[in-house]
Amino acid sequence: MLPNVKVPTTMRVTQMETMRSDTDRPVYVWAALAVALIAVIGFARTYYLKGLFASSPLPVLLHVHGAIMTLWCILFIAQTCLVAGHRVDLHRRLGVLGVALAIVVVGIGTYVTVAATASEVRRHVIGRFHFLLGFNLVNLLLFAALLGTGVAFRSRPEFHKRLMLLATISLLAPAIARITLLFTHSGMVQMLAFDFCVLVCVVVDTIRHRRLHPAFGWGALLILVSFHLTFAAVQTKAWLDFVPRLFS
Repeated sequence: MLPNVKVPTTMRVTQMETMRSDTDRPVYVWAALAVALIAVIGFARTYYLKGLFASSPLPVLLHVHGAIMTLWCILFIAQTCLVAGHRVDLHRRLGVLGVALAIVVVGIGTYVTVAATASEVRRHVIGRFHFLLGFNLVNLLLFAALLGTGVAFRSRPEFHKRLMLLATISLLAPAIARITLLFTHSGMVQMLAFDFCVLVCVVVDTIRHRRLHPAFGWGALLILVSFHLTFAAVQTKAWLDFVPRLFS
């Protein structure tokens, strides 16, 4: 008779998470593909299919920015496919590249936003980047926070995969805004469209697992609250007065 060995609680939790993760693998592949599709549709007119529309050529910096963001979507799809194909070893190795690429995403995104806002201030124009300065910086901060937490929980797949998905969805805000602009210029509609994309993931996951996972609960709440507070803040006179002083 085998001895009655008590399995440590942490080991049992990890084993249960691994079993649940197996059933979610195809779902996350489809989620990654959906994220990429939204990005392509959102930036089709201004980047991916720009040659089909009569518009001025993009500066080199924006081409680099677009290429980096595209590479992130491709990497995210590749990572979900590797996990779905049970190649977790390659997934972990590629994760090192993912962290490096994420740093570049935050760095170039911040630089492009700051440079565009500074250009508006020098021209004494209150343009869209007076508002996007707050949005984009909060967006990139959220992406970095969610991704960093996801990496810290890489040994807990149930947390890791949800945090990485939320981090990538947070980057979709500009693409979703451009899609809604085809139908309306209402800022609130843009916000609600983004809310919908975040909440769809949470609701589907909650229904499938019959409970709200903490990573989705707290992560989604952080995203939605941060974006709506930013939306309210950047429309105030105090913010519009602050932006020129910031670059003076």
